[in-house]
Amino acid sequence: METQRIFMRSLAVVFIASVIWTITGKVLKTVSTCCKAVSTAELTDPIIGFRLQKQSLPCVKAIIFQTERGDFCCDWTRPWVQKKVKEFITRYYNIKVNDTVSSYADYEKP
Repeated sequence: METQRIFMRSLAVVFIASVIWTITGKVLKTVSTCCKAVSTAELTDPIIGFRLQKQSLPCVKAIIFQTERGDFCCDWTRPWVQKKVKEFITRYYNIKVNDTVSSYADYEKP
């Protein structure tokens, strides 16, 4: 009986410690994430978003492309990076404009 109680307490402590470790790890990961180096290889994954990271040591200036597989740090001076950014912005705004036009057209129907 005493052994079971000790086992259950130990199990509870391990569970609580693992939950705290998981939560702390996720918080630290999101807060301290920055690009310390950039890739020059061309990205082929579909881009779902991007952001510009300013240089603030140890972080370097970079374009961070967001894909379904994760974030990729890319050299902002590369022509292919600038092309991908322009393509994404054009596609994004075309979708927004078309959505707005279609929603206005819906209101004009008799």
